[in-house]
Amino acid sequence: MTAFILVPGMFTGTHIWQDTAARLTAAGAEVHTVALTGLDGPRAATDPAVDLETHIADVLAVVDSVGAAEDRRIVLVGHDYGIHPAVGAADRRAERIGRIVHLDSGLPRDGVPALAAVPDQTLRDRLAGATGATGAADEARGVLPPPALDEWPRWGSTAGVPDAALDRLTALAAPQPLGTLLQPLRLSGAAGAVPTTGVLCTGNGTSIELIQMLVRLGDPALRPLTDPRVTFFELPTGHWPMLSCPGELTDVLLRAAAGEGHRLEAADDDAGPGHLQPFLMDVPDVPRERHGNVDLYLPDAEEPRPAVVLVHGGPVPADARPTPRDWPGLTGYARCLAGDGAVGVLLDHRLHDLGDYERAAADVAAAVELVRADPRVDGDRIALWFFSGGGLIAADWLDAPPAWLRCLAATYPVLAPLPNWGMSETRLRPARAVANAGDLPVVLTRVGLEMPELAATVEEFLAAAKDCGADVEVIDVPHGHHGFETIDVTDESRTAVRHALRTVLGHAFGTGTGTGTGTGTGTR
Repeated sequence: MTAFILVPGMFTGTHIWQDTAARLTAAGAEVHTVALTGLDGPRAATDPAVDLETHIADVLAVVDSVGAAEDRRIVLVGHDYGIHPAVGAADRRAERIGRIVHLDSGLPRDGVPALAAVPDQTLRDRLAGATGATGAADEARGVLPPPALDEWPRWGSTAGVPDAALDRLTALAAPQPLGTLLQPLRLSGAAGAVPTTGVLCTGNGTSIELIQMLVRLGDPALRPLTDPRVTFFELPTGHWPMLSCPGELTDVLLRAAAGEGHRLEAADDDAGPGHLQPFLMDVPDVPRERHGNVDLYLPDAEEPRPAVVLVHGGPVPADARPTPRDWPGLTGYARCLAGDGAVGVLLDHRLHDLGDYERAAADVAAAVELVRADPRVDGDRIALWFFSGGGLIAADWLDAPPAWLRCLAATYPVLAPLPNWGMSETRLRPARAVANAGDLPVVLTRVGLEMPELAATVEEFLAAAKDCGADVEVIDVPHGHHGFETIDVTDESRTAVRHALRTVLGHAFGTGTGTGTGTGTGTR
């Protein structure tokens, strides 16, 4: 018999599992919900002694209360913050746990507090030591006040949650003891041997395809996710599936307990990750100069030439090698641009984490100034070209485009923060900023096989651009994936890249059609 132990997340208690628990019981499972101390346990949340260890002890008490019959399998389910005490308890009772289910939650790590997984970056900064007026009195008492009705989206997408359920969630929400967020999680490693399942809520910004793409980038921290004991499911809903689709969640939990689910493909170490495969066209051999974090690919020209600054995506781990400015897909563009008479520019910016967007934007601005000051560059003819997660940085340039910015391009971009990125207060929202773009030409390359959560941000941008009459040209790659220049080596892909290069160069040179030299756009 399967015994499910359900651990709630931030601000919530056992009530949140009511429908799911009833459905699991009706399906023949044994169900236990964990009352976390200070949330709906016996001690007040203001008790400064309530910390992560307290909540781990709460989960352990329930685990120990479940009979140890040989045919009883414990499936430990942690939602949101609840995965931290769940994994902490599993680490101490690994022999009792048959599976851990991460329900729209992160991957707890030894020595890292739960605060690191809080999506709201402003809150993380404040609790880490910065000052802030909102909630200061409650925080001084050792608690984080629960969200008001209109504040829940800061903690995750409410997509699919009925109004009545959201009202009840708000009415029953409890202050979160700060010690539960600030105390580092301590793990021995025993929990690493327990089979796990990730349930991803796509309406909150995460999908199996996105995780698979990150695995293929070669991040060693994600390699454990390719273990055959690790499975995944998706639910097309927001962050609270127990409120938005309890029936579908029940089915997924039962299937997870049975060991079902999607398994990720391991990165091909022999072939190398997709982003390090060769560019899809032959490119000219042009001089490259390195200036700190900025590379210049120089054309064969005596007079100052326009420059196109290529902005890579991310986040990219700080220790990733090679760094983005040496990735074949980006260097291919830079060499083609130089071959066609412009200065191609690549830079490594510091987008290593979702909280790094501000400093990455500053890095881009500094690189642009360095380039414009170079005597080989016509500082009045600059184009910016953003890729993937770098697309958010385009917002500043759309919001107040300088006179010397002749074109802004974006290829498979992210053009609005995803719900679980915790960026509700950021100014970096191209879909909003485009209203101020004026007559700035925008060249957008859209891939037809984009991940749905990213494609939605592009459609949001295009709808906003249409409403304000922005000058946007869309280049479609119907059979292209994210990062298609090195993984979809087809005539369709080459045609799209050549079209984008000609269009951007045409705007940069002011000709509308490029320079016509024909030396940089390849034939392969």
